[in-house]
Amino acid sequence: MTARIFKPAKNAMQSGRAITKEWQLDYEPELPRTVEPLMGWTSSSDMKQQLTLHFETKEEAIAYCERKGIAYQVIEPQDSAYRQIAYADNFAFRRWEPWTH
Repeated sequence: MTARIFKPAKNAMQSGRAITKEWQLDYEPELPRTVEPLMGWTSSSDMKQQLTLHFETKEEAIAYCERKGIAYQVIEPQDSAYRQIAYADNFAFRRWEPWTH
């Protein structure tokens, strides 16, 4: 039983960053998913895949894993590249540069 400790990424469909402030603990799947032959649904008998824990800090998540004897892997968050862009830049003389939004 291995756990992943990470900060979830921002949802691409919304502009809010509410869930990106907490650290999340998810368990790695121990058993593969199986396909139910009649309906074609996928299922698993591994109940820990459904469990998600949230922590305020990375240290709290690590302490929880060590207290419970769970092997863990910490995935550090990557900083997003943010460029300051103004609307007037769309009409600037340096239009040969790639135009992105």
